Amino acid sequence: MPHSALRALLSLAGVPESAVETCRIVGRAPVLPTRFRIGAAGAAAIAAAAMAANELWAERTHEPRQAIAVDLHHAVAALRSARYLRIDGKPPKEPFDRLSGFYEAEGGRSVFLHCNFPHHRAAALGVLGLRGEVERTAVAAAVRDRDALQLEDAIHAGGGCAAFVRTPAEWAAHPQQSAIASLPLLEIERIGAAPPEPLPPAGDRPLAGVRVLDLTRVLAGPTCARTLAEHGAEVLKISAPHLPHSGEIEIDTGLGKRAAFLDLRDAGDIATLAALIRDGRCDVFSQSYRPGTLAARGFGADALAALRPGIVAVELSAWGRAGPWAARRGFDTIVQCSSGMAMIDGGDKPRLLPVSAIDYVSGYLMAMGAMVALLRRAREGGSWRVRVSLARTGQWIVERGLVDAAALDGLPKELPEDEIKRITMETGSLLGVIRHLRPVAQMSETPPRWSHPPSPLGADPPAWPARGDQLG
Repeated sequence: MPHSALRALLSLAGVPESAVETCRIVGRAPVLPTRFRIGAAGAAAIAAAAMAANELWAERTHEPRQAIAVDLHHAVAALRSARYLRIDGKPPKEPFDRLSGFYEAEGGRSVFLHCNFPHHRAAALGVLGLRGEVERTAVAAAVRDRDALQLEDAIHAGGGCAAFVRTPAEWAAHPQQSAIASLPLLEIERIGAAPPEPLPPAGDRPLAGVRVLDLTRVLAGPTCARTLAEHGAEVLKISAPHLPHSGEIEIDTGLGKRAAFLDLRDAGDIATLAALIRDGRCDVFSQSYRPGTLAARGFGADALAALRPGIVAVELSAWGRAGPWAARRGFDTIVQCSSGMAMIDGGDKPRLLPVSAIDYVSGYLMAMGAMVALLRRAREGGSWRVRVSLARTGQWIVERGLVDAAALDGLPKELPEDEIKRITMETGSLLGVIRHLRPVAQMSETPPRWSHPPSPLGADPPAWPARGDQLG
């Protein structure tokens, strides 16, 4: 099953099917109690990203492809990577707001409220007529007599994020599902002219010398840039003090990255970002803001291609580029609830998957797309855009099929401790000693690794290190 999923991904990216012969996916599924084939989906996405790195390595060295191995249990753990994070031996603070979650609405239907960011929490409470510090009981009482579908729309209209929990049949009849079904899982398109640009000449890793700007948040986008760093890219994460973030989870997704602050409300900081792109010869610009947000600041894909011909612009959206929800905000949990996945996994009552499969698989697909675009840039030239959406990724996971419910009986909710020890490692950093998952994909010639420990947000200057300092 994982190899079948892997072939499907490689066909989207134009990677030769013969390359599958270089990759072994080992381990038995199911690993955790969910009806969805998260092992096949996760292992395939991670392997596909590693194989894209392998193609770049072959392009750089003109040597045969490396051997790649992916452990399915390790891949499943990577779909909830932050769960295994420890900071000086302590788990991170809970990123899930106490008001986030399922609530029963009118007629026994359910709505999911996303309150993890303060402005989303305030928007939901405002629609419900609540203010300040409130308890879940007060939210539950305010939701109970409301129509779940109307509440979903009202919260989004108010700048928040919520989901009416649909059945699979209800989602199949929704116009957004029709729009999503018409889109490819991964889009890689040429958007501008530029001469062929070979990979930087020095370095002993697939992405050595490649510069990546990471303007993403939460899990999917940051996983993309972390994966590129894993294969040698120099990654600079850009955020701002006023923007909400994911707390200590940023440490886990920050592996291999430097981190700087730029406020794109400020003309000087806009100029600094433009200089990082144009004068610093940024290779990959990855962003996950709501569609149109960065374009309004002058950093849409077409503007990037004009500023730095040959750039690879990677875009993550919640709902894809078409349909009535194309501009709507969303997260992994929201997609699960809206699309019927939560009802499939929960049965009588909705339940979230035990992993953030949509987020992490999307992140690995973004990284794969970025690397394929870099390969095409080296061979054909051009500026490129890569598009991934959470909703389309969720559909792809559903398309892998369902595990028989009987096969989940007695399945543990966690990996054994000895297995966790085998797949984790420790890294010293300014934030303390960090225990985190090792890279999942194993490569025979260029073992994935992170050359830079995670930085506190805003700890580094908004500048690239000298080229010689980032190779290898």
